[in-house]
Amino acid sequence: MSFDARIRAAIEGDIRSGALRPGDRLLSEHDLAALHGCSRATVSKAMAALHRAGLIERRRKAGSFVADQHVHSAVLEVPDLAQLIAARGHVYRWQLLSRKRTGSELLIEGLHHEGDTALAFETRSITIETVPDAATESFDDVAPGTWLLAHIPWTSARHRIRAAGATVAEAAALGIAEHTACLILERSTWRGDAAVTTVRQVFRGDMFDMVAHFEPSLG
Repeated sequence: MSFDARIRAAIEGDIRSGALRPGDRLLSEHDLAALHGCSRATVSKAMAALHRAGLIERRRKAGSFVADQHVHSAVLEVPDLAQLIAARGHVYRWQLLSRKRTGSELLIEGLHHEGDTALAFETRSITIETVPDAATESFDDVAPGTWLLAHIPWTSARHRIRAAGATVAEAAALGIAEHTACLILERSTWRGDAAVTTVRQVFRGDMFDMVAHFEPSLG
């Protein structure tokens, strides 16, 4: 993982965990460069990605601050699988299987690996009109979900979560027997009225679960 990606992941992790709250001021780019042992240009690249993702606000002469975030159930967050797997102490790898453009959509298939094992089989479409930079991204080295979170903030999402047996194609991709129990996540996201992406992720049922923490409302 590049230096700027590590810095972005560290700050985003603190925001997602609540260690950094909306309105909190971040360290200056000079201090972040010293902390991570890199150039200010590298830090600036990471901060620009966080800004594009809607996670921070950059105020001239004042610095960077955590942006106000809508509160979602953890189950309904749009997850970065690379970060989730890293948080479990394991090595993450994305494997691109196919990439093709069909009209206004970019169609992608790939595998998310945890260690040496295929964890999830993904099929995704990205709307080029909404995300034009995706048309020139190869997605050889970065998963499309990770790339999208860094490049375009979403404003609404629809999730569907269900259990089902793996189809022949899914079983072959994941290296499991046909009809093995899997967790299937289907999600579409929008920016305003514009569609961003639609994805279907098939997770091995013996390797993945979703956990949410809830507290009672005080209002």
